[in-house]
Amino acid sequence: MARGGGEDGPHPVDRHVGRRVCEKRISLGYNQSDLGRALGLTFQQIQKYEKGANRISASKLWDIARFFKVDIGYFFEGLNQAGAGVGEGGAAAFDHDYPATRYTIEVSRLAPRLSTRHQKLALELVRELSERSADDAK
Repeated sequence: MARGGGEDGPHPVDRHVGRRVCEKRISLGYNQSDLGRALGLTFQQIQKYEKGANRISASKLWDIARFFKVDIGYFFEGLNQAGAGVGEGGAAAFDHDYPATRYTIEVSRLAPRLSTRHQKLALELVRELSERSADDAK
């Protein structure tokens, strides 16, 4: 059975590591083709890594960490350490499981540049918009 197929789908840790690769890539301004060229891979392979459909080998994760100039542990940050990071049924427990998008990453990258006052205003705006979206969905 393929890693990304079937009822189980990608392992939660593979998804988490892939998401961390995606977040870092976007925050540094690289696209999937840029990362692929640096690693000798196609952008399709990078897509599969980022979705968790293909596991990233230890040596390739090492290469990615060197390219991004981060410690290899960066990719595992956010995994809940309770129970060695594994919940019931072998699934990893995460501190968060929100979808990282180019927009959420860009907002988090730009927010520290704002004054405290403007950060508070931006937060109020985002809260208001998210509450309206939740109300609209009802």
